[in-house]
Amino acid sequence: ALDFLPKPSDGNVAFSGGLSVRYRGNRTGDVRDPVVALAAERKSALEIGPSVGVTISGVLHGADSLTVNLDTRWDVLGAHKGFAVEPAVTYFSPLNRGVAVSVTLGAKFIDDDFADYYFSVDAEDAAATGLPQFAAEGGLKNLNSTLLIGFDLGGDLTDGGAAVFVAGGYARLFGDPAASPFTSIRGSADQFVGAVGIGYTF
Repeated sequence: ALDFLPKPSDGNVAFSGGLSVRYRGNRTGDVRDPVVALAAERKSALEIGPSVGVTISGVLHGADSLTVNLDTRWDVLGAHKGFAVEPAVTYFSPLNRGVAVSVTLGAKFIDDDFADYYFSVDAEDAAATGLPQFAAEGGLKNLNSTLLIGFDLGGDLTDGGAAVFVAGGYARLFGDPAASPFTSIRGSADQFVGAVGIGYTF
């Protein structure tokens, strides 16, 4: 996500507005499940759309913040030809001068085209995989939560420099994405993710 709005030098409310971009390579050839791998492959999707939000600083103390954000993206490569809407709320706070934590709660809503492309099982897929046919419709796709902890390698978050990040997340699928045979028979509605990374602040 790119934010193009300038930030005020004072005050505790800041607005963001810009562009959200996501590449989606679901089922483009690297499918671990041997049954799902028999289903027709999908094209790569590139989703682009507006990202807007507002951040309130000093919620519980002088250094924390609460951000409400909304990303809306449409597929521009003609893969699923649909769109996704992702609202999220993030609370950020330093734990001490060198460690900070953020907690994000979010959701994803998808339209019928998105749901049908990734979660429906048509007659061809049913014949290839042995799974029952299923026609997926859009709606709430998932609720998710993410915990991220950042460690400034210089011990001071305020002076920039290098940092290490550790993140963990959990998402729960709902509606037709959870009921799809790809999920209910061959997968799980409970999704977990973990990541480590490095960053540099100028």
